[in-house]
Amino acid sequence: QVQLVESGGGLVQAGGSLRLSCATSGNIFRFDYMAWHRQAPGKQRELVAGITSGGSTNYAESVKGRFTISRDNAKNTLYLQMTSLRPEDTGVYYCNGDKVVNVEGARASSWGQGTQVTVSS
Repeated sequence: QVQLVESGGGLVQAGGSLRLSCATSGNIFRFDYMAWHRQAPGKQRELVAGITSGGSTNYAESVKGRFTISRDNAKNTLYLQMTSLRPEDTGVYYCNGDKVVNVEGARASSWGQGTQVTVSS
């Protein structure tokens, strides 16, 4: 069973940077789509950035230009490079991988347990 484990979170001051990592226990090519989500205090979980197996990326408008999602296939690891961090970026960041399992488009999703990012002002 594939496991996802996030790391790299922490406490930083506004304007600082962090790089989050998501290590997978299996071949990263198992996933058709991988993404980072976050859940801020008192808020719903939101998509931050996603990347397809082909390398196409998408970002939430609030992080566009500041965050970069990438994957290292050799290391079976997903990354989120975060720069120019703002207090509103605070939240628990989750790694997820989705695999389309049938022709109807149903997905099997794997989730990490999250890593806390706190940005102080």
